[in-house]
Amino acid sequence: MVDEVWPAGLGPVICVVGARPNFMKMAPILRAFDAHHPAIPTLLVHTGQHYDKDMNDRLFVDLRLPHPDLNLEVGSGTHAVQTAEVMRRFEPLLDTYRPSCVLVVGDVNSTLACALVCAKKNVPVVHVEAGLRSYDRAMPEEINRLLTDQIADRLYTTERSAHANLAREGVAEERVRFVGNVMIDSLLANREHARAPATTLRLAGLDPALVVGASGYGVVTLHRPSNVDRIETLAPLLSVLREVSERVPLVFALHPRTRANIERFGLSEGLASRRIALLPPQGYLEMLGLLAGAKVVLSDSGGLQEETTALGVPCLTLRENTERPITVEQGTNTLVGSDPQAIRRGVEAILAGAGKNGRIPEYWDGRAAQRIAADLARWLLTQPSQHTSLHG
Repeated sequence: MVDEVWPAGLGPVICVVGARPNFMKMAPILRAFDAHHPAIPTLLVHTGQHYDKDMNDRLFVDLRLPHPDLNLEVGSGTHAVQTAEVMRRFEPLLDTYRPSCVLVVGDVNSTLACALVCAKKNVPVVHVEAGLRSYDRAMPEEINRLLTDQIADRLYTTERSAHANLAREGVAEERVRFVGNVMIDSLLANREHARAPATTLRLAGLDPALVVGASGYGVVTLHRPSNVDRIETLAPLLSVLREVSERVPLVFALHPRTRANIERFGLSEGLASRRIALLPPQGYLEMLGLLAGAKVVLSDSGGLQEETTALGVPCLTLRENTERPITVEQGTNTLVGSDPQAIRRGVEAILAGAGKNGRIPEYWDGRAAQRIAADLARWLLTQPSQHTSLHG
């Protein structure tokens, strides 16, 4: 057993969040760091890459997440502008707080930006959710994942296939640890607190009867540029969703980008149906309740592929590829792309009882963050000379 007090010469772990999915991943990590013996000191930095005050406040409450120690308030912009601005504002923090390492999660622009700054400043980088690959370099997230993993000193994976990806890219095996999925830590910790779907609809001024009928209901989310930025893709998707709603009512949580494009392309009429409930972006507990009660989920979200697998809910992913293959191989996920025929077939199979049952992947057990805390503390505490040289 190590001493109960963190060594005075070893700085805090700077933990970075930048967008909504990061919050779900970081909340259990911060709790595990606080519960570890000795407690691992942290500094929570929100880059402000995505910022909606009301939504952020709800997420903090829902996830029991402490408010950030620092908010860089970067805001939106092109990928290049946003990445550069995060780097510019993040760099001085390393000199001020002299961290033992910087922990980044996922694959958003803030993840790569902060990792790049650390590489230039010789500060160790820890990447949670490392090694995931879609092999689609048209996705900005794929570039962020690839480069962050090349920079990272300690890499924590959610599935064993990630290790083969990293090995092919020349990442040394001793830098990588399989710990499981912190997103599932959050899901399991919060499932009992999830809001009932009928309550969510009623509070939104919609008819709760839509989600309590014998036929069940489906949940839809769409936000990826490849699906929503071109009318040639978005119009057929909305048309097939309208068809699907005749078989099973749908709850469609509209991303701001998707809503704006629907209006810009004049496609609003296509969703004007009593069988489709349109909602604004939902809080974590509201969305968790909707997913847990759904008969089918249709989405292009990476996180929802994982959450539906953990919940045992069939998911049709409206993408041609996935960086989370375990959700297809072991879970409840099926890739259908944006092809209306494939979507129809997938929905019909699920409604006929032939959807994937799946199983819970290894280490998706609610204890991934604890494994990260134990390994990271051991790693930091056994190499003091390295960190003395970094900040001395």
